[in-house]
Amino acid sequence: MNQSEQYLNIDTPENVVFGYEVAGIATRFMAAFIDTILFLILQTIVFTVVFSAFSLTGMAVAGVVAALSFIFSWGYYVFFEMAWNGQTPGKYWAELRVIRRDGSPITLVESAIRNLVRPIDFLPFGYAIGVIVMFLNRDASRLGDLAAGTLVVYAHEDVTLSSLELENRSRTLAQTQVPEMVAQWPIERLSRQEIEMADQFLQRQYSLQNGNLGQQITHHLLNKMGVSADEASGLETPFLIRSLVTQWYKQQEKGGGAKVT
Repeated sequence: MNQSEQYLNIDTPENVVFGYEVAGIATRFMAAFIDTILFLILQTIVFTVVFSAFSLTGMAVAGVVAALSFIFSWGYYVFFEMAWNGQTPGKYWAELRVIRRDGSPITLVESAIRNLVRPIDFLPFGYAIGVIVMFLNRDASRLGDLAAGTLVVYAHEDVTLSSLELENRSRTLAQTQVPEMVAQWPIERLSRQEIEMADQFLQRQYSLQNGNLGQQITHHLLNKMGVSADEASGLETPFLIRSLVTQWYKQQEKGGGAKVT
């Protein structure tokens, strides 16, 4: 994992690198402002309901206020970060998300730690320590983030291993050089289901126990196109199937059909 002033790059076990754009201080304060407003509104509503329902005086009032203040100041953020996959209403509005430093989703442990440390960031007043710490480190992390091992990043579309595999597969197909004679075959006769079946074979060919499956698929596709086996001689089975899949998708793109995704 490498860090820069703007991006967090993650190396997966599959040797694929993807990055997150680390949120800046200004954007984080915009999100915090929204959360603070909503937090105060909700807290006022709860205080009003509690004090209207119960007759409290003296130390009881102070105790209830202290207890409710703690529950809100800690529970508000933890609740939303768990319910909304690292986002609070303010972060959602600012398109931010809290993640772990390895790029994985935040868990209850990290959320609890980063929010328990939050009061220290406010010391001695006005978020002073938090601001100083955020200015002193490259990824604008406050003390809570440093303690919990979290980062606040811009919330782009979720990156999963499945999406990375699809992206790599699409890139592989796009880079396949289709033989000229294959490009001249009537590949449009093949259905989407047949192409998807062939594509699944390409992805799983090394884990399949049926060693003849590739030849069976090739035979079926050639028959569907009306191409003799002799015309395809000299082309290895996996390469021939990949060429057919690639050419089919290329024709779909030219014709405005579905693209490889």
